[in-house]
Amino acid sequence: MALPFENQVALITGAARGLGRQLALEMAAHGAVIAAVDRDVSPMESLMQELKSRGRAGGFEQADVTQRDRMQQAVAVLEQRLGPVEILVANAGIGYATPAAAFDAEAFAALVEVNLNGVANSIAAVLPGMLQRQRGHLVAISSLAALRGLGYLAGYSASKAGVNALMDSLRLELAPRGIYCTTICPGWIRTDLTRHLPLPKPDLMSVEEAARRIVTAIIRRKPFYAFPWSTAWVLRLCRILPTGWSDGLLRAYGRRLLRRVQRLTRQ
Repeated sequence: MALPFENQVALITGAARGLGRQLALEMAAHGAVIAAVDRDVSPMESLMQELKSRGRAGGFEQADVTQRDRMQQAVAVLEQRLGPVEILVANAGIGYATPAAAFDAEAFAALVEVNLNGVANSIAAVLPGMLQRQRGHLVAISSLAALRGLGYLAGYSASKAGVNALMDSLRLELAPRGIYCTTICPGWIRTDLTRHLPLPKPDLMSVEEAARRIVTAIIRRKPFYAFPWSTAWVLRLCRILPTGWSDGLLRAYGRRLLRRVQRLTRQ
Protein backbone atom coordinates (compact mmCIF):
# COMPACT_ATOMS: atom_id res chain seq x y z
CA MET A 1 0.00 0.00 0.00
CA ALA A 2 1.37 3.41 -1.00
CA LEU A 3 2.06 5.90 1.74
CA PRO A 4 0.08 9.18 1.69
CA PHE A 5 3.11 11.30 0.76
CA GLU A 6 4.98 8.64 -1.23
CA ASN A 7 8.01 10.34 -2.87
CA GLN A 8 6.44 13.81 -2.54
CA VAL A 9 8.89 16.59 -1.65
CA ALA A 10 7.71 18.44 1.47
CA LEU A 11 9.38 21.78 2.17
CA ILE A 12 9.29 22.57 5.90
CA THR A 13 10.49 25.92 7.23
CA GLY A 14 11.74 26.20 10.79
CA ALA A 15 12.58 22.51 10.58
CA ALA A 16 15.63 22.46 12.86
CA ARG A 17 13.83 22.19 16.17
CA GLY A 18 10.52 21.79 17.96
CA LEU A 19 7.36 21.37 15.95
CA GLY A 20 9.12 21.77 12.59
CA ARG A 21 11.53 18.94 13.30
CA GLN A 22 8.75 16.66 14.52
CA LEU A 23 6.66 17.46 11.46
CA ALA A 24 9.61 16.49 9.28
CA LEU A 25 9.92 13.13 11.02
CA GLU A 26 6.17 12.51 10.94
CA MET A 27 5.80 13.40 7.27
CA ALA A 28 8.84 11.31 6.37
CA ALA A 29 7.21 8.35 8.11
CA HIS A 30 4.32 8.82 5.67
CA GLY A 31 6.65 8.71 2.68
CA ALA A 32 7.64 12.36 2.15
CA VAL A 33 11.06 13.46 0.96
CA ILE A 34 11.97 16.24 3.38
CA ALA A 35 13.34 19.57 2.19
CA ALA A 36 14.28 21.37 5.41
CA VAL A 37 14.92 25.09 5.75
CA ASP A 38 16.10 26.89 8.86
CA ARG A 39 18.61 29.50 10.00
CA ASP A 40 20.50 26.96 12.13
CA VAL A 41 22.59 24.37 10.29
CA SER A 42 23.75 22.01 13.04
CA PRO A 43 20.28 20.78 14.10
CA MET A 44 19.37 20.20 10.46
CA GLU A 45 22.42 18.02 9.96
CA SER A 46 21.21 15.99 12.94
CA LEU A 47 17.73 15.81 11.40
CA MET A 48 19.15 14.47 8.13
CA GLN A 49 21.09 11.81 10.02
CA GLU A 50 17.94 10.75 11.84
CA LEU A 51 15.98 10.58 8.59
CA LYS A 52 18.72 8.47 7.03
CA SER A 53 18.72 6.10 10.00
CA ARG A 54 14.99 5.59 9.38
CA GLY A 55 15.54 4.91 5.70
CA ARG A 56 14.10 8.25 4.60
CA ALA A 57 15.47 10.81 2.18
CA GLY A 58 15.93 14.53 2.55
CA GLY A 59 18.09 17.59 2.18
CA PHE A 60 18.44 21.01 3.78
CA GLU A 61 19.41 24.59 3.06
CA GLN A 62 20.18 27.40 5.46
CA ALA A 63 17.84 30.34 4.97
CA ASP A 64 15.89 32.95 6.91
CA VAL A 65 12.24 33.19 5.87
CA THR A 66 12.38 36.98 6.19
CA GLN A 67 14.96 37.14 3.39
CA ARG A 68 12.93 36.79 0.22
CA ASP A 69 15.80 36.36 -2.24
CA ARG A 70 17.56 33.80 -0.06
CA MET A 71 14.36 31.77 0.28
CA GLN A 72 14.01 31.71 -3.51
CA GLN A 73 17.61 30.51 -3.84
CA ALA A 74 17.24 27.84 -1.14
CA VAL A 75 14.10 26.42 -2.73
CA ALA A 76 15.71 26.38 -6.16
CA VAL A 77 18.70 24.41 -4.82
CA LEU A 78 16.49 21.94 -2.96
CA GLU A 79 14.22 21.39 -5.96
CA GLN A 80 17.22 20.77 -8.20
CA ARG A 81 18.49 18.20 -5.70
CA LEU A 82 15.25 16.54 -4.58
CA GLY A 83 12.57 17.39 -7.14
CA PRO A 84 9.70 19.88 -7.25
CA VAL A 85 8.07 20.86 -3.97
CA GLU A 86 4.63 19.26 -3.74
CA ILE A 87 3.85 20.34 -0.16
CA LEU A 88 4.90 23.48 1.67
CA VAL A 89 4.62 23.57 5.47
CA ALA A 90 5.28 27.20 6.43
CA ASN A 91 6.12 26.56 10.07
CA ALA A 92 8.85 29.06 10.96
CA GLY A 93 7.69 31.55 13.56
CA ILE A 94 8.49 33.45 16.73
CA GLY A 95 6.42 34.47 19.73
CA TYR A 96 6.68 36.74 22.74
CA ALA A 97 4.51 39.14 24.73
CA THR A 98 3.76 42.67 23.51
CA PRO A 99 1.87 44.19 26.47
CA ALA A 100 0.03 47.46 25.91
CA ALA A 101 1.67 49.10 28.95
CA ALA A 102 5.08 48.79 27.26
CA PHE A 103 4.01 48.63 23.62
CA ASP A 104 6.99 48.37 21.31
CA ALA A 105 6.34 48.94 17.60
CA GLU A 106 9.70 47.42 16.70
CA ALA A 107 8.89 44.19 18.57
CA PHE A 108 5.49 44.16 16.87
CA ALA A 109 7.08 44.58 13.44
CA ALA A 110 9.52 41.72 14.10
CA LEU A 111 6.63 39.36 14.83
CA VAL A 112 4.85 40.37 11.63
CA GLU A 113 8.07 40.09 9.63
CA VAL A 114 8.67 36.47 10.65
CA ASN A 115 5.17 35.13 11.26
CA LEU A 116 3.35 36.75 8.35
CA ASN A 117 5.87 38.02 5.79
CA GLY A 118 7.93 34.86 6.33
CA VAL A 119 4.92 32.76 5.33
CA ALA A 120 4.36 34.95 2.27
CA ASN A 121 8.03 34.62 1.25
CA SER A 122 7.84 30.84 1.63
CA ILE A 123 4.70 30.65 -0.48
CA ALA A 124 6.18 32.92 -3.14
CA ALA A 125 9.15 30.57 -3.48
CA VAL A 126 7.04 27.50 -4.34
CA LEU A 127 3.74 28.74 -5.75
CA PRO A 128 4.86 29.53 -9.32
CA GLY A 129 6.00 25.92 -9.78
CA MET A 130 2.77 24.58 -8.31
CA LEU A 131 0.72 26.78 -10.64
CA GLN A 132 2.72 25.56 -13.61
CA ARG A 133 2.17 21.93 -12.62
CA GLN A 134 -1.47 22.56 -11.60
CA ARG A 135 -1.01 20.73 -8.31
CA GLY A 136 0.38 21.26 -4.83
CA HIS A 137 -0.51 21.84 -1.21
CA LEU A 138 0.20 24.98 0.83
CA VAL A 139 0.10 24.52 4.61
CA ALA A 140 0.59 27.39 7.08
CA ILE A 141 1.07 26.89 10.81
CA SER A 142 -0.95 29.66 12.42
CA SER A 143 -2.28 29.65 16.01
CA LEU A 144 -5.43 29.70 18.09
CA ALA A 145 -4.32 33.25 18.92
CA ALA A 146 -5.43 34.13 15.38
CA LEU A 147 -9.07 33.44 16.26
CA ARG A 148 -9.35 36.31 18.75
CA GLY A 149 -6.91 39.01 19.79
CA LEU A 150 -5.47 38.03 23.18
CA GLY A 151 -4.24 40.30 25.92
CA TYR A 152 -0.45 40.71 26.16
CA LEU A 153 -0.12 38.96 22.77
CA ALA A 154 -1.20 41.75 20.42
CA GLY A 155 1.72 41.32 18.03
CA TYR A 156 1.53 37.54 17.96
CA SER A 157 -2.27 37.51 17.57
CA ALA A 158 -2.17 40.10 14.77
CA SER A 159 0.59 38.31 12.86
CA LYS A 160 -1.22 34.98 13.02
CA ALA A 161 -4.59 36.53 12.13
CA GLY A 162 -2.85 37.85 9.03
CA VAL A 163 -1.74 34.31 8.18
CA ASN A 164 -5.34 33.10 8.41
CA ALA A 165 -6.57 35.89 6.11
CA LEU A 166 -3.75 35.23 3.64
CA MET A 167 -4.57 31.53 3.46
CA ASP A 168 -8.32 32.19 3.17
CA SER A 169 -7.71 34.45 0.17
CA LEU A 170 -5.31 32.04 -1.54
CA ARG A 171 -7.65 29.09 -1.02
CA LEU A 172 -10.46 30.84 -2.90
CA GLU A 173 -8.24 31.42 -5.92
CA LEU A 174 -6.16 28.26 -5.92
CA ALA A 175 -8.74 25.52 -5.30
CA PRO A 176 -9.98 25.59 -8.93
CA ARG A 177 -6.36 25.29 -10.07
CA GLY A 178 -5.62 22.04 -8.26
CA ILE A 179 -3.75 23.55 -5.31
CA TYR A 180 -4.94 22.85 -1.78
CA CYS A 181 -4.54 25.29 1.12
CA THR A 182 -4.58 24.25 4.77
CA THR A 183 -4.49 26.60 7.76
CA ILE A 184 -3.45 24.96 11.04
CA CYS A 185 -4.27 26.72 14.33
CA PRO A 186 -2.69 24.84 17.25
CA GLY A 187 -2.89 25.81 20.89
CA TRP A 188 0.05 25.61 23.30
CA ILE A 189 2.59 22.97 22.32
CA ARG A 190 5.37 21.73 24.61
CA THR A 191 8.53 23.02 22.89
CA ASP A 192 11.63 24.88 24.07
CA LEU A 193 9.65 28.14 23.87
CA THR A 194 6.73 26.95 26.00
CA ARG A 195 8.24 24.19 28.12
CA HIS A 196 8.49 26.30 31.29
CA LEU A 197 5.26 28.26 30.96
CA PRO A 198 3.00 27.52 33.97
CA LEU A 199 -0.06 26.54 31.92
CA PRO A 200 -2.75 24.01 32.91
CA LYS A 201 -1.97 20.56 31.54
CA PRO A 202 -5.08 20.35 29.33
CA ASP A 203 -3.81 23.36 27.37
CA LEU A 204 -0.31 22.02 26.77
CA MET A 205 0.20 19.31 24.16
CA SER A 206 3.28 17.25 23.39
CA VAL A 207 5.04 18.09 20.15
CA GLU A 208 4.62 14.48 19.01
CA GLU A 209 0.83 14.57 19.46
CA ALA A 210 0.59 17.98 17.79
CA ALA A 211 2.61 16.79 14.80
CA ARG A 212 0.44 13.68 14.43
CA ARG A 213 -2.72 15.79 14.40
CA ILE A 214 -1.30 18.28 11.93
CA VAL A 215 -0.07 15.62 9.52
CA THR A 216 -3.45 13.89 9.66
CA ALA A 217 -5.10 17.20 8.70
CA ILE A 218 -2.64 17.58 5.81
CA ILE A 219 -3.33 14.04 4.59
CA ARG A 220 -7.06 14.78 4.68
CA ARG A 221 -6.47 18.11 2.93
CA LYS A 222 -8.54 19.97 5.48
CA PRO A 223 -8.89 23.66 4.63
CA PHE A 224 -8.80 24.62 8.32
CA TYR A 225 -7.91 22.76 11.50
CA ALA A 226 -7.89 24.24 15.03
CA PHE A 227 -6.97 22.23 18.12
CA PRO A 228 -7.28 21.29 20.90
CA TRP A 229 -11.05 21.49 20.70
CA SER A 230 -11.37 22.41 24.39
CA THR A 231 -9.55 25.71 23.77
CA ALA A 232 -10.63 26.35 20.20
CA TRP A 233 -14.33 26.39 21.02
CA VAL A 234 -13.84 28.97 23.78
CA LEU A 235 -12.10 31.37 21.39
CA ARG A 236 -14.69 30.75 18.70
CA LEU A 237 -17.40 31.48 21.26
CA CYS A 238 -15.65 34.73 22.15
CA ARG A 239 -15.93 35.80 18.51
CA ILE A 240 -19.74 35.60 18.56
CA LEU A 241 -20.42 36.78 22.12
CA PRO A 242 -21.08 40.48 22.69
CA THR A 243 -17.73 42.23 22.76
CA GLY A 244 -18.07 43.32 26.38
CA TRP A 245 -18.64 39.73 27.52
CA SER A 246 -15.81 38.22 25.53
CA ASP A 247 -13.42 41.00 26.53
CA GLY A 248 -14.22 40.38 30.19
CA LEU A 249 -13.59 36.66 29.89
CA LEU A 250 -10.31 37.05 28.04
CA ARG A 251 -9.15 39.92 30.26
CA ALA A 252 -9.61 37.77 33.35
CA TYR A 253 -7.74 34.88 31.72
CA GLY A 254 -4.93 37.20 30.66
CA ARG A 255 -4.48 38.57 34.18
CA ARG A 256 -4.24 35.06 35.63
CA LEU A 257 -1.70 34.03 33.01
CA LEU A 258 0.39 37.16 33.56
CA ARG A 259 0.49 36.63 37.33
CA ARG A 260 1.67 33.05 36.81
CA VAL A 261 4.41 34.13 34.44
CA GLN A 262 5.53 36.91 36.80
CA ARG A 263 5.72 34.46 39.71
CA LEU A 264 7.81 32.12 37.58
CA THR A 265 10.26 34.84 36.52
CA ARG A 266 10.83 35.84 40.17
CA GLN A 267 11.83 32.30 41.16
